[in-house]
Amino acid sequence: MRIEIIQGILIPFIGTSAGAACVFLMKEQLNEAALKILTGFAAGVMVAASVWSLLIPAMQESSKMGKFAFLPAVAGYLAGTLFLLLLDHIIPHLHRFSNVPEGPHSHLQQTTMMILAVALHNIPEGMAVGVVYAGWASGDRAISIGAALSLSVGIAIQNFPEGAIVSMPLRAEGRSKAWSFCIGVLSGVVEPAGAILTVIAATHVIPLMPYFLSFAAGAMMYVVVEELIPEMSSGEHSNKGTLFFTFGFLLMMALDVALG
Repeated sequence: MRIEIIQGILIPFIGTSAGAACVFLMKEQLNEAALKILTGFAAGVMVAASVWSLLIPAMQESSKMGKFAFLPAVAGYLAGTLFLLLLDHIIPHLHRFSNVPEGPHSHLQQTTMMILAVALHNIPEGMAVGVVYAGWASGDRAISIGAALSLSVGIAIQNFPEGAIVSMPLRAEGRSKAWSFCIGVLSGVVEPAGAILTVIAATHVIPLMPYFLSFAAGAMMYVVVEELIPEMSSGEHSNKGTLFFTFGFLLMMALDVALG
């Protein structure tokens, strides 16, 4: 596997690990307003990444189909949405600002189910990074190394609060700083693992690259609509989440154009 791909896969994981390290620097959990700001920012990054880094390249790659160049993007997007819907129903998890678990009934602790929710969130992000780097490695002219790097950096930025959201509550429950940090880091392991598996799969079926790109987009957008937007919009401070959604979207868009 090329060094650029390894670096690109590790950048988002470093973002999660840096966020988990907040247990060594902060004494209290993030307040509700801060969580909504960070959630809105993450949602904006993911929406922009889905459009600029995944769906547009998918349609460009299918340009030989003429007016029907959108079909692979539509099919892949729908498949990605249904895949996350399936995971949502078979993995017990708990969203922030909610006391009602989702998925099958289980006797897991709330903190454990919140960690599973973050892991579920990370799966499409890892797939997105993996498929974009696989597209670049395959020589896809619609995907540059700069575009792939911008996606990694954008996801790393929005992964930072995710690491803190896992580690800080554990610390508040009385767990040691080292233990809380390690669990926060482990919650992000699914992301590089998903990226590596996607790279391996995509590089072996290069003609299906548009489907892989749009599949990742559909999975990411499912997370945004089903999880992030409701969390940033509920209760007080929802306008802050909306504002930072815009900042996240614009930053990701700018990174994609400037580095691509």
